[in-house]
Amino acid sequence: MPQNESCSKVCCRVVYSCHWKSKVKKHACCWLSYVALVSLLCLCWMYICLVTYNDREDVNWQGFKNLKLWVNWFMVLIIISAVMTTYCVLLLLFALFQVALREPLNLHWLHKILLFLGVIFVALGLTGISSEWPEEWPTVPLSLQATAPFLQFGAVGALTLLSSFVFKGIHAATEKWSKFLIGAVFVVLSAAIFLCPLIIQSPCLIEQAELPEKPKLIGHRGAPMMAPENTIMSFNKSISCGVIAFETDVQLSKDKIPFLMHDHNQSGFLWRTTNVKDKFPNKDFNQSANLTWEELQSLNAGDWFIKTDPFESVSKLSEEERETARNQTIPSLRQLLDLAKQHNISVIFDLYSPNQENDIVATVDTILRSGIDPSLILWLPTVGREYVNKTAPGFIQVYNNESEMVNEEGNHLNLKYSKFSTNKIRETRGRNITVNLWVVNERWLFSLLWCAGASSVTTNSCHLLKDMEKPNWVMAPFTYKIIWITVDIVSIFIMIGLYILQWKTNCFSHRQGAEKQGPNTLAWNEKELSPFLPAR
Repeated sequence: MPQNESCSKVCCRVVYSCHWKSKVKKHACCWLSYVALVSLLCLCWMYICLVTYNDREDVNWQGFKNLKLWVNWFMVLIIISAVMTTYCVLLLLFALFQVALREPLNLHWLHKILLFLGVIFVALGLTGISSEWPEEWPTVPLSLQATAPFLQFGAVGALTLLSSFVFKGIHAATEKWSKFLIGAVFVVLSAAIFLCPLIIQSPCLIEQAELPEKPKLIGHRGAPMMAPENTIMSFNKSISCGVIAFETDVQLSKDKIPFLMHDHNQSGFLWRTTNVKDKFPNKDFNQSANLTWEELQSLNAGDWFIKTDPFESVSKLSEEERETARNQTIPSLRQLLDLAKQHNISVIFDLYSPNQENDIVATVDTILRSGIDPSLILWLPTVGREYVNKTAPGFIQVYNNESEMVNEEGNHLNLKYSKFSTNKIRETRGRNITVNLWVVNERWLFSLLWCAGASSVTTNSCHLLKDMEKPNWVMAPFTYKIIWITVDIVSIFIMIGLYILQWKTNCFSHRQGAEKQGPNTLAWNEKELSPFLPAR
């Protein structure tokens, strides 16, 4: 370590420049800007990953369909993104520390390469979402309704802290145009951050008395975080959450027995959630009609859950519960109807069948034979509604398209949460239309839809959402305005103080330098700087 240098200077230099000694190189400021921009890009990417975490199973499902291997691909993505973002932000902090310590900046070539790889990674991620998962983009602006007020407060704080470095840059600039450019950019950026609450809209900016009723919960394939999906154990777990309906997926066997299974119409459609490869090693089934009900019953539908732990929740189960999960089998629709009838819980399902019109007959017949109250059946399949209305007029018709619902004078909607804006939810609920939104797993999203007035949500995490007594946050609009204005004013005063302090420090440095150069230079500098120097 060089002598007469503080440990902090050397540490920052070693991390940022990978050198013990100071070295001045050209374009240091450009590389600092590069580090800052990549850090901002990575933070934005990390934000996208976190808000789309609600739909992580979609990514894992796509990975399974392509690779026939069940891995928590989204968690891998989150870990890589978190490491990359942490690295970029720490590198930026070390650079700012060097600036504060008046150390020359010299970004090492290895950092340049790693930052470039980070840009490539984010670009690939954004391209992947746009091409393979475009329906997820609406989640990002939707999430801002829950996070924007707090992001703005954080941005004001960050801007206040960084203003000191900006002011140093202004004073250090030798040309008037560069001073003006730095100052103008900073003022425009500050104004945008200070005033952005004018365009922030959130359904949670309401009076406490105006908060709608908490949305009811519908168990998505039961309670798949607590038990193997679409099994009797899973639906029993969801009952303890107080769900008002079971959501499931129905297919028909070769002998026309409706059973519960999500994966459908693809090679290896039973691979993910059963031991079909072990039971029938020489066969590759691609649809439910390839197997009889007896063959389906012989499959294990729970051991995969213990082995793959898709939601990292197996450790929370008791040994008895794990053993129960291991021994689950594929249930029939009749078994689920009997359970729903016993607990007076509704049933809503998708029907997956290569021949839906014929299979609807067998499905409706199974429902009617079960003796369940027809009003507990929420009929979702779009094919054969006319037949269903004639055969089972007591079924409640649920639509996944608003225009179809309006045309058929229905009053129940079942939509993906990102398909409806929060304002549209309020407007639709105002017309006494029931709005169920799927699949809602995260607290922030549930809170947002709660504030918007959603009737119910379909969820994988009913055991978490059932305990929420209020949204994550609710704030009166007037209270938010007071906080916003106060934070902005405090920030402005702090920045003014930092600017004045920086100006005086700069003037004092000029004066000291002039004293070393001689009396003539001192006199000239005092004359030049007299308006800004303290009176003697």
